[in-house]
Amino acid sequence: MKNKPNKLALAVSLAIALTACSEQQKTNDQQTTSVTSVEQATEGKKQVDEFNWVAERFADIRVLRYQVPGFNDLPLETKELLYYLYEAALSGRDMTWDQNYKYNLTIRHTLEAIMSGYQGDKSTEEFTKFVEYTKRVWFSNGIHHHYMSAKIQPEFSQESFANYVNAVADQGKLPLSNTDGEKQTVEQLIAQLTPIIFDKTIAPKMVDQSAGIDNVVASAVNYYEGVTEAEVEAFYKAKTNKDDKRPVSWGLNSKLVKIDGQLVEQTYKADGMYGEAITKVAYWLDKAATVAENEQQQKTLKLLAKYYRSGDLADFDAYNIEWVKDVNSDVDVVNGFIEVYDDPLAYRGSFESVVSVKDHHATKVISAIADQAQWFEDNSPLIESHKKKEVKGITGKAITVVIESGDASPSTPIGINLPNANWIRAEHGSKSVSLTNIVDAYDHVKGGSLSEFAWDEAEIKRAKEFGPLASHLHTDLHEVIGHASGQINDGVGTPKETLKQYSSALEEGRADLVALYYLMDQKLIDMGVMPSLEVGKASYDSYIRNGMMQQLRRLKLGENIEEAHMRNRQLVASWVFEKGAKDNVIEKRIRDGKTYFVINDYQKLRALFGDLLRELQRIKSEGDFAAGQALIEGYAVKVDEKLHQEVLNRYEKLNLAPYSGFINPKLEAVYQGDKIIDVKISYPTDFSKQMLEYGSDYSLLPYIN
Repeated sequence: MKNKPNKLALAVSLAIALTACSEQQKTNDQQTTSVTSVEQATEGKKQVDEFNWVAERFADIRVLRYQVPGFNDLPLETKELLYYLYEAALSGRDMTWDQNYKYNLTIRHTLEAIMSGYQGDKSTEEFTKFVEYTKRVWFSNGIHHHYMSAKIQPEFSQESFANYVNAVADQGKLPLSNTDGEKQTVEQLIAQLTPIIFDKTIAPKMVDQSAGIDNVVASAVNYYEGVTEAEVEAFYKAKTNKDDKRPVSWGLNSKLVKIDGQLVEQTYKADGMYGEAITKVAYWLDKAATVAENEQQQKTLKLLAKYYRSGDLADFDAYNIEWVKDVNSDVDVVNGFIEVYDDPLAYRGSFESVVSVKDHHATKVISAIADQAQWFEDNSPLIESHKKKEVKGITGKAITVVIESGDASPSTPIGINLPNANWIRAEHGSKSVSLTNIVDAYDHVKGGSLSEFAWDEAEIKRAKEFGPLASHLHTDLHEVIGHASGQINDGVGTPKETLKQYSSALEEGRADLVALYYLMDQKLIDMGVMPSLEVGKASYDSYIRNGMMQQLRRLKLGENIEEAHMRNRQLVASWVFEKGAKDNVIEKRIRDGKTYFVINDYQKLRALFGDLLRELQRIKSEGDFAAGQALIEGYAVKVDEKLHQEVLNRYEKLNLAPYSGFINPKLEAVYQGDKIIDVKISYPTDFSKQMLEYGSDYSLLPYIN
């Protein structure tokens, strides 16, 4: 599970803040003298002089850059390991594009052929709009918005598109044949892609989780073909044994299709679907295993490569168990079909990869929270039977990202908690990480909405003084404690089976509520991780502002909320607003025609957060679909149109992009013969150039004509 970046939280800034509020922690840090070479390279957060954090802005997107502090000082063996994992990450990139929509690769190749080869007048408004559309498609890994799921509508004409395609027809870059060698003409390509790109009624949403419809049929995501929601559920029900305490993650790495009237899983594996890309990913993982830091890491990498070749989910479970045990390595990698947000039924995982080096300094902070996991579980407001009696193997750490790909790039998480299999988490534990250098980049880019949406100077002052620490702690508690808390009743089944399309939003809401509940707890002060409850108050202020109003800037007027994280935030904020109305816990105030939500009683609000947390855990533990559906549909989907219009108007004056993503650093191996003697890192500044390079160097899958 991953925490999206709109919370702007990071453990590295937390580490700095904590040394300011805990003199004892500062003394302890100074006494730490035995460190690894990686820690020596990363501690201190060396920065490149005059680094330009913002690369460009287009549409509703701001493209940023991030650094890898201390990379040049890493040992050669560490650089080599990171390079192989870097190549494995990018080798899987095409899979995400194809998973998102069946025709994405064909469209991308066509757009890239025009971007790299068009020699006509590029100063026209039409071509400018074409370039913007292409960048938006790149950013979203396909023709549907990366966050809101609706199809991106081009602002150039069909005639211009045809002209651009014809203009590069003789350069040999257009996708005019598929893997079977079947050919088509340029005219046929234009005729095929024009309705797909321009017709609003074709594949309007990548994922449609609306109630009362067939969510599988309505979703354009390329996980199913020719099947209905009922058929999918029946197919996996036949495979599932509810009494199995170690259930298989059925469907995680496959596409379900109907062939000659029969349902067939097309498995992602070396000799199956996506074989060309998977073979390359496994090749680089094998190379990485030869330079692993230790035997445990080597074992883990070999198991991951084995899983990619076999496609056997039992191999994936074995890999995850060993990956959780690998707590001593400095280099780490997430690579696989992981998150299920883009499957309307939450079975199938999107490919993603995050390659990283441990940030030892910031890890001291997040690990302190992980060490208290059992206390947090024991003292939570959950029903006793829904609490874990023994919280196992929670590892918290902060990481410096080296490369991200697939579903994790260009739009990236800021926190990750894996593995997702509940039984592995219960028996073997989990890893929670904060992506330190990612939000370090966010911290270098100023916002500007606080003074517009905060009620008074007292709220603004509290946000400025305690807000950064509050958001950092929220993310750490969300990932480390939230996702690892609670247990499912025996025989209930997994949340994706019981809660279906609502499982992701309910789970993210549950993790948020764990963080919110404890941010007003004396325990955090006693631990030395925050100076006072003012930190919790700043977190509550921010959460209610965002959940009730500010996140609406991401929607077009009239749209419902579809994305799981946005749903969970509105659910939490609107539920506590309603339930606390009698006691005026949160007050809606109007001043000069502007709306504000002001918290009048933080302790009563904390109690309400606890009440909702207890209910969400009950829903998950008991598999209560009806109650989960009622909460999501009643509080999380519909938007007050008048308030929405007001938010859009206020943000328009602020001129702030609602979404951000990143250009990745570039690694290049220096060879002497067939031996790597160094790995160089550089920080590209041109988003389009990087996308074109990726399209050229890592196009490993056939496109569809």
